[in-house]
Amino acid sequence: MRMTRALLPVLLAAASSLALASQASATQAQAAGKYVALGDSYAVAVGTRSYDNPDDACRRGPLAYTRLYAAAHPEKAFVEASCSGATTADIPGQLAQVTPNTTLVTLQVGGNDVGFVDVLTNCILTIDDAACVNGVELAKAAATSQLSPALGTLYAQVRAAAPNAQIIVVGYPRLYKIGGNCGIFGLSDTERTALNSASDTLAGIMSQRAAAAGLTFLDVRPLFDPHAICAGGTTWVTSLEWDKINESYHPNTAGHQGIFQAINGMAARAAQA
Repeated sequence: MRMTRALLPVLLAAASSLALASQASATQAQAAGKYVALGDSYAVAVGTRSYDNPDDACRRGPLAYTRLYAAAHPEKAFVEASCSGATTADIPGQLAQVTPNTTLVTLQVGGNDVGFVDVLTNCILTIDDAACVNGVELAKAAATSQLSPALGTLYAQVRAAAPNAQIIVVGYPRLYKIGGNCGIFGLSDTERTALNSASDTLAGIMSQRAAAAGLTFLDVRPLFDPHAICAGGTTWVTSLEWDKINESYHPNTAGHQGIFQAINGMAARAAQA
């Protein structure tokens, strides 16, 4: 009994220290904030061939740019809400993960709204350049008439959900270097030019709508252009892979690393401002 009484002050002091440490840790985490990743297949691990669960339809994995940022900033809480196949209509469901303590949001969505996967498939499977070009033009028209107002509404919703957060809208890369080193095999330069023009249309719409909503637009085209398919050197996007069509035309491991570095720099500059 005498030993128990002697130890009591020590135990109480230790418990108090643990409580204070836990409280300090919680305070630090709250001060550091929270990062929420929203988006489609470009915002998860598609193209990296590395997944948490290959059977999970969302296709999330450790090499996505969102995960790379979270790993580099463990002081922030992280929620990965993005999921392969998402459209603008799906993002409000993901947006439920954004809470008042959210300090950073990345959002990449829009390609599925205009059926870009179907457009790519059509270009791959048709021999006639005109069929590919016509499909791209239809997608661009849908982007202007339907996607643009949808993004305007969505961006306003994201800003309202995270009024104090830095919100970075991530664009889509051009896929091809026109007149590059791919030769005569695969898509023609006419088809490649058409597909690149779709990326340009999306970038213009996303940039305009992001600015109107007070969000930051990350234009990845200048980052990816030197690493496009047919550009030579290190390629940042996967080319056509017949054995894995669903891996084709997405950022690969190097591409995700490039986007991570851009976001990391933007977030650091915003924190210093």
